[in-house]
Amino acid sequence: MSLLEYFKSMKPETRLAWIIAVGADALQIMAFPLFAEGGISPADTVLDILVAILLTRLLGWHWAFLPSLAAELIPGADLLPTWTAAVWFVTRGQVREGEVEILPPGPAPEPRR
Repeated sequence: MSLLEYFKSMKPETRLAWIIAVGADALQIMAFPLFAEGGISPADTVLDILVAILLTRLLGWHWAFLPSLAAELIPGADLLPTWTAAVWFVTRGQVREGEVEILPPGPAPEPRR
């Protein structure tokens, strides 16, 4: 399976979360002079808070977002792809569209309405 096929097989919310996370990390790495002040940079703080809110809205609350937000406040840590790592951690076990979900043994879950 190619990377493009894998990306297309994701749920739309997951795909958008990946785009936001990679985009935010790339912006912080490539636009380093703009974010050079680290934790005291207003642009950096606004970007990180916005990314945290968007990822939480798209993927739901997950503990992996807290260390990423905290690491972004440390000067120089913006050069690490912390948001991308958090999204990978949160979405690594999700079932993709068209994939059969294998349920654990036990009673069948109630059908969704």
